[in-house]
Amino acid sequence: MQYIYIITMPQKRKKIIKKKPSRKNKATTDKNILDEIIRVDHAGEYGATRIYDGQIAIFGKNSKIGKTIQHMADQEQEHIEKFNELIIEKNVRPTALLPLWNVAGFALGAGTALMGEKAAMACTVAVEKVIGEHYREQQNLLEDDEKELKKTIAKFEKDELEHHDIGLEHDAENAIGYKAMTKVIEIGCKTAIAISKKI
Repeated sequence: MQYIYIITMPQKRKKIIKKKPSRKNKATTDKNILDEIIRVDHAGEYGATRIYDGQIAIFGKNSKIGKTIQHMADQEQEHIEKFNELIIEKNVRPTALLPLWNVAGFALGAGTALMGEKAAMACTVAVEKVIGEHYREQQNLLEDDEKELKKTIAKFEKDELEHHDIGLEHDAENAIGYKAMTKVIEIGCKTAIAISKKI
């Protein structure tokens, strides 16, 4: 009886590479950075509402300049409401310096308004320039997991730059001591940002 032997060669196993779920491939925002962003933006928007409150207290809501300021104040109110939500949603501690920004913001707004419309608009130009730049930088710090927040900040940046341009359109650059005043306000804003991130 004849036997047939079949010799089988071992087949090379294909290396199977399991793809990780796409959500794991997405970069995530560092929690400390996220907390700082929300904390400082909440503080900044609160301060901005108080600046406009101070200016409206001097000019009144129904004056021509008052109506322009009220338009900007309404947008700032939308911003602060959003950050009020985010503070709770993301479980972020607000800055301990809110009482200071409350007083300082109102005083800055009222003080520049007492110097005249051009000075008030110069204040807007300085503040919104710093906030606009700040928002642009923050968008680069947010990763794929915070797309919605990035979109929100981009929208708010656009609003702030609109306010900056409104200030220029209302003759801000012709305010007495424009360069010195805006420089001092810009430095003050940058200092407030740095402090509010941490405290």
